[in-house]
Amino acid sequence: MGDDKIQPTNSDPKEKFKPQNRKKLSQREINALPPVQRSKYLAYEEPSKNALEAISNSKKRVQEKQKKLNENEKIKNEFNVEKEQHSQLIGQLKAAEARNRLRVIRLRYQANRAQEVKHLISCQPTAIKAVRLQVLVPPYPDNDSPGDALDKLQRKRVEELLEDEKCLTTDRELS
Repeated sequence: MGDDKIQPTNSDPKEKFKPQNRKKLSQREINALPPVQRSKYLAYEEPSKNALEAISNSKKRVQEKQKKLNENEKIKNEFNVEKEQHSQLIGQLKAAEARNRLRVIRLRYQANRAQEVKHLISCQPTAIKAVRLQVLVPPYPDNDSPGDALDKLQRKRVEELLEDEKCLTTDRELS
């Protein structure tokens, strides 16, 4: 029974424990074992040279395949990064074009509005009415104060003045 105990092969304390079979069987006895017991027994034996070569070859093939997969993945990632950068660049260009179109439309609208206001001012029957309309509705917007200076009541009053064709609200007798 004392021979059945596992003896460490090296007395070096840093070396890890290496499991071994307690009984040493011959090749004939190993072949006679049922498949499950044979696989359990051979799991703790040192593999033969052929098996070691086959294992090392399979590890090399697996490493080569993994290396190829990693390279393909890197290429795909680089392609995806380039594609993403390209799509971002196209998006930025489209946004710039849209901003430019809006600017052109805004300028065209302001020019048309100014032309209409000038026409309205020039069509006034008297100079006083033309000056009043020009003060109330300037042809070009004031760039110094881009906000609307009129509140709701003032705007309503201006609209009433503009709609008053008979000048009933503004016609005053000067004596």
